[in-house]
Amino acid sequence: MRSIKPGRGPSALSGIIGIFMIGFGIVWTVLASQISGIVALFGILWTGIAVVTTVYNFKNASQKNRYSTFDITDDREEPDPLNLKFGNTGITEEKQPDTVSRFCPYCGAEVGKDFQFCNNCGRKLP
Repeated sequence: MRSIKPGRGPSALSGIIGIFMIGFGIVWTVLASQISGIVALFGILWTGIAVVTTVYNFKNASQKNRYSTFDITDDREEPDPLNLKFGNTGITEEKQPDTVSRFCPYCGAEVGKDFQFCNNCGRKLP
């Protein structure tokens, strides 16, 4: 499984923005509670979500192993549940070509797997 992880810089910046969101939520809640109690609930919800995301982002910016934004799997690791539900396994066999080729490390030309010398530059292949 491969994963996509956010960088430490964007996570730290999101944490700093989260601090401003928390401050805004507190000010909103205090001002809204003087007007109407139901509007103050929005401020409490906003502040709660801001605290959770700020802690998450600062933790992601500072710890050794960051949380993944996305986990990428192929069909052999984890089949697609919708394919299984509708009868398609989703697993396809990859056909290997009959002649496997490789590339010369000196000039980059394509050479066959059985070649001992490059057909472009003539150097001995490793």
